[in-house]
Amino acid sequence: MRLGAHMSIAGGVDKAVERGASIGCETIQIFVKSPNRWAPRKLPPDEIERFRERQEQTGIRPIFAHDSYLVNVGSPDDALWQKSLASLLEEVEHSEALGLPYLVMHPGAHMDAGVEAGLDRVARAIDVVHERTPGYRVRILLETTAGAGTVLGRRFEELCGIIDRVKEPGRLAVCFDTCHVFASGYDLRTREAYEQTMRELERIIGRNRVLAFHLNDSRGGLGSHIDRHENIGEGQLGIDAFRWLLNDPRWADRPMVIETEKSEDMHEDVENLRRLRSLIEA
Repeated sequence: MRLGAHMSIAGGVDKAVERGASIGCETIQIFVKSPNRWAPRKLPPDEIERFRERQEQTGIRPIFAHDSYLVNVGSPDDALWQKSLASLLEEVEHSEALGLPYLVMHPGAHMDAGVEAGLDRVARAIDVVHERTPGYRVRILLETTAGAGTVLGRRFEELCGIIDRVKEPGRLAVCFDTCHVFASGYDLRTREAYEQTMRELERIIGRNRVLAFHLNDSRGGLGSHIDRHENIGEGQLGIDAFRWLLNDPRWADRPMVIETEKSEDMHEDVENLRRLRSLIEA
């Protein structure tokens, strides 16, 4: 079991590794560019070298990335789709240069074009990325979403629909976000509900395609479609859902990171990691 948190890359991607090590992370998630800007970000060779040195020194692994919040390759608007595609391609290239195994990606929103049309657009964009990055080892992980508005990925079937549409499905997998699946309508609060959700996940997506987890409690209730993360055990999801997950042998070797709000000294991350580790049975 490797637990960690999302870390800021302010000052360089190597600084994210140092921040993670300072609070006892065993794995971390990072951005490889600004999550709120379209402008490309250069990744100099010396920064890549420092990153790899820090990772080797700290033993933090895996380190994986999350895509920009602006990316929407489900959009029917060609200009936005092209900008999103360019950003996604850049992030895949940066992730590969850093030796990261995964880039977690929000599927996007269909913007009233319809779910099927949106899934087609996402798959087309991923096909273009794959065509332009032959031989890359980094894999895109489609993230489960809370499904607000026209956002894609609220049901496991929608993620499966993207995987089924792409030409190289072996290069795609899934990241499971506890807040998002709960907000989208999958219950995890009792042992029976947790097992039912996991049976659906395995049946529709497959155990071997779920490669990473985001551990976030939820401010919104079951099926609310509200994407608001809360500290572990302080939201509508509750502490037991994390107990079931952390002690489930099916996921024992998957990296799991928290994405809750944090202050500069990261004491929230420290407390959330402490709570999670206290749930792990010997």
